[in-house]
Amino acid sequence: MTTAHRPALALALACIAALAGASTAQAADTTALSLYRSDSPALYAGSGGSVGDGYAVVREQRLLDLAAGTHDVVVGDLPDSLDAEALALGFPDGGAKVLSQRLLLAQGANAALTGLVGRDVAVLGGNGEPLASGSLLRAGDGLLVRDASGRSTLVTHYAAVRATGADFPSGSSLRLRVDAARAGPTRAVLSYPTSGLGWRAAYVATLQPGAGCRVQFESRASIANRSGRDWHDAQVTLVAGQPNMARATAPRPMASMARGFSAKAESADLPQQDSLGDYRSYTLPGAVELSDGSVSQVPLYASRTLDCERTALYENGSIFQPPRPILERDYNPGGGSAIISTLKLKAFDSLPAGYLRVLAADRHGTPQFVGEGRIDDTPKGGDASITLGTVFDLRATRERTAFHVDKGGRTLDEAFRISLDNAGDSARTVTVREHPGRWRQWTLVSSGSKPSRQTTDTLEFRVEVPANGKAVLDYAVRYSWTADEQPQ
Repeated sequence: MTTAHRPALALALACIAALAGASTAQAADTTALSLYRSDSPALYAGSGGSVGDGYAVVREQRLLDLAAGTHDVVVGDLPDSLDAEALALGFPDGGAKVLSQRLLLAQGANAALTGLVGRDVAVLGGNGEPLASGSLLRAGDGLLVRDASGRSTLVTHYAAVRATGADFPSGSSLRLRVDAARAGPTRAVLSYPTSGLGWRAAYVATLQPGAGCRVQFESRASIANRSGRDWHDAQVTLVAGQPNMARATAPRPMASMARGFSAKAESADLPQQDSLGDYRSYTLPGAVELSDGSVSQVPLYASRTLDCERTALYENGSIFQPPRPILERDYNPGGGSAIISTLKLKAFDSLPAGYLRVLAADRHGTPQFVGEGRIDDTPKGGDASITLGTVFDLRATRERTAFHVDKGGRTLDEAFRISLDNAGDSARTVTVREHPGRWRQWTLVSSGSKPSRQTTDTLEFRVEVPANGKAVLDYAVRYSWTADEQPQ
């Protein structure tokens, strides 16, 4: 064995002439990706770092140039974080079988060389002098190369590696021992789950001018690729829903820096929606390019105009029900002065979970951002609601105006006054939502206006507040309980 004489100045990787040595696998023309929804910020971030999130199932066709009999085959260009336990390779024509397999994970500074294991390489020194050539056996702490005569060379310092073949492999590699009935090109099917891939819905609603609430609604799918490899002309199916993941399915790889934002689809048609067990699937109509470190967007539904509902909401309390009546005076004194703006729309079709961004035109007609929120998986006909933000011109105060406990009679009377201020030039309707939460048994004794909605745990009032003016809402409730429910 020999060792190079000088330290490496740089690692330059170049592709040159024809293939020789151990059999290798070349990508065929069909790759199918089934991507599952992921909200992981790391997948969609624009910076590098470890990304072990996301989940996808990959089905690739590979063309293997086999020799007759038992020999080794290297399949390269695999993701950095595939699930080795679920990886499977088969030969549909039955002309060969896999005797054993070993996954070589791409890690650290040698990740780019992992895919060359089993291929013929030329290792060069700093001045371009050849240090070793032959089949690459190992890429780790040095390169182990075996020449045509069977001698092995361990090269620990080098400047460049040249590899045969048209494409330089990337990511992890799979080394197979194969028993083939005949020599020649043979089609194989490779399938495996991997992390580093995921998708989520991205919605944009632009509020339309006029007195009513209508939005121009656009829906897209954001597809993130942080898998450690590029995907070319892939047939992509997006799965909406949340299957149970019982364990971590793959190592956590080092992801590359995001290289930008792309949106390529070969067809202007929309995805084909279908059922998939308990979930929904969206099959994209055209082949898609997914570069490593990128976020791509494709249409999910056609743009359309939808009716919506906007609410200025002032809410106090929650739907929590205590195990015993709460008699302390200071319970639930009320929130702050903020009144929030909400937007609700009805799903025209199944809406996968994602983020809804809302825009509104300013006085010059320029769309401006006015709020964002996450919507959950929403079936057709269901309500999707988000909070836009705090209304600038509206404020509220809440004060307790009466409180009395009659332990002998097992009742509690309580009253509140809610004052609303509008500093704007237009009249506003404020929805006041109260949750009488001291006990489950209560009645509304009096109120300044009739409730717009009343349930077992909620009171709602719609209060008109004039422009540059004020409005007041008074209401009182009575709680009651039995002797068995009497607090200690």
